[in-house]
Amino acid sequence: MNRPAAVEIAYECMRFLITHNPTNATLNKFTEELKKFEVNTLVRVCDATYDKAPVEKEGIQVLTCSFNTGHTAEPVLNLHFLF
Repeated sequence: MNRPAAVEIAYECMRFLITHNPTNATLNKFTEELKKFEVNTLVRVCDATYDKAPVEKEGIQVLTCSFNTGHTAEPVLNLHFLF
């Protein structure tokens, strides 16, 4: 399956990389892409589709911010990820 390319967004002193959600089968390629963009924190906003341990082994912190489809994250969660 073809996946859209990652999109990088810069805002003030922050950088965001918007990507697809990988599977365990595509995790190695996904992790290499994260390293190419020098990602140090990954925030999952979709249901987990992969084991986070291999990503963390590469020195990338994995956080989960889940919320119901069609809704936004609670304001407290938004603040948690910004600071």
